[in-house]
Amino acid sequence: MVKKSLFIAVVSLVVMNACVPVREYQELQDKHDKSNDEKELLVEENDNLNTINTELDAKIKVLDKEVKTLVEDSTTRAANITQLKYNLDKIQKQYDDLQFAQDALLKGSASETRKLLEELQKTQEDLQIQEDALRELEKRLNARKRNLETLQGQLEIKDREITKKNNELEARNARMLELERILFEKDSLVDALKNKVSAALMGYEGRGLSITQKDGKVYVSLDEKLLFRSGSANVDPKGQAALKDLAVVLAENPDINVLVEGHTDDVPYNGTGKVKDNWDLSVLRATSVVKILLTNPKLDPVRVIAGGRSKFIPLDNAKTTEARAKNRRTEIILTPNIDELYRLLNE
Repeated sequence: MVKKSLFIAVVSLVVMNACVPVREYQELQDKHDKSNDEKELLVEENDNLNTINTELDAKIKVLDKEVKTLVEDSTTRAANITQLKYNLDKIQKQYDDLQFAQDALLKGSASETRKLLEELQKTQEDLQIQEDALRELEKRLNARKRNLETLQGQLEIKDREITKKNNELEARNARMLELERILFEKDSLVDALKNKVSAALMGYEGRGLSITQKDGKVYVSLDEKLLFRSGSANVDPKGQAALKDLAVVLAENPDINVLVEGHTDDVPYNGTGKVKDNWDLSVLRATSVVKILLTNPKLDPVRVIAGGRSKFIPLDNAKTTEARAKNRRTEIILTPNIDELYRLLNE
């Protein structure tokens, strides 16, 4: 859940920080929600497939046991058939002997002839019984063989299904691991970036500059007193020095996007020149900061965005002098590039 919350915050703040229209932000938010649903569905499907795999393994064991029983039964019946054939041959020999004896005694007494005929008839009846039993055993054996072939075919089908399911599981697990790896790398990148920025701006912390890390981003907040005179959009020399030190760190980290936001208090600004209200002032101050950062030729302007927030995102809603001074600030928000994460989500 921590990674899920982190991801939601990352995507939400990236979209907000890019100053896109509400509609585009909503589309990205929907896309993110859909991706989260897909991930939860993948986890649920992963659990279901594991359950199915376990059930299939149990069925295969049962089928293997049935196959073994059929093989043993077939072997036994084959032995019985062999014995019956042996008995049949033996009876046939007896019959032949009796037939020979009958021929030899045709001239004998009538009683002996009847006795021989009775024995011969009984032998024929026994022979017929043995033949019927043999045919029944052969019929059963053939049925067993057909059942065995059917079971073997079912086992092959189950094996193919299990292999297919296992391949799907492996592919989905690999995708989930890749998403987790990217999120972990982004977290590590943000941690390292905060440490670098803190080291570069150590001398300014506590003098109108603060550095915080939240929601997968690094926030460098500069009070108005560090950068501007009241109502002005021109950066003071002391603020320029801090911004140039920060630009060195940003230039050394090309995978970081930079959003500069200007914030004012809620006191109406009634200007007469190009700065007519708090909106104008917040935008112009953000633009001034961006221009100073870009004096470093190694910092790619494509990575940098300037935006004005006017009075609408205060840090303190109190109507005091101290609260309003806290709200008059410029925030430089540093965000890792998540193009690779978007690529995986789109897949």
